[in-house]
Amino acid sequence: MKATIWHNPKCGTSRKTLAILEETPGVDVEVIEYLKTPYSRDKIAQLIADAGMTPADAIRTMGTDAEERGLPAMAPDAILDAMAANSAYVNRPFVETDKGVRFCRPQDKVREIL
Repeated sequence: MKATIWHNPKCGTSRKTLAILEETPGVDVEVIEYLKTPYSRDKIAQLIADAGMTPADAIRTMGTDAEERGLPAMAPDAILDAMAANSAYVNRPFVETDKGVRFCRPQDKVREIL
């Protein structure tokens, strides 16, 4: 099984999720450091929708100026535009496998799609 994680190595939850993926037999892991390789607007929209979330649900406010910019109150399309322009506004980690997409907070949510 292939699993793709949108990863930030500075994030403890992201590191723990990656460890679960790497320790699971039969999982071929692709790591995308999304701060170095930003999301496309279409990809972040797809991940959020497939995880059953809204763009507002996926905003990272800690360590960003998202609240000061009013992102949580913006329309979904405006939030997606901001996320595509600055990947730091996307909370993490997202993991995608052939069984679906999960926003892995807590990290054990990744087991639902393995």
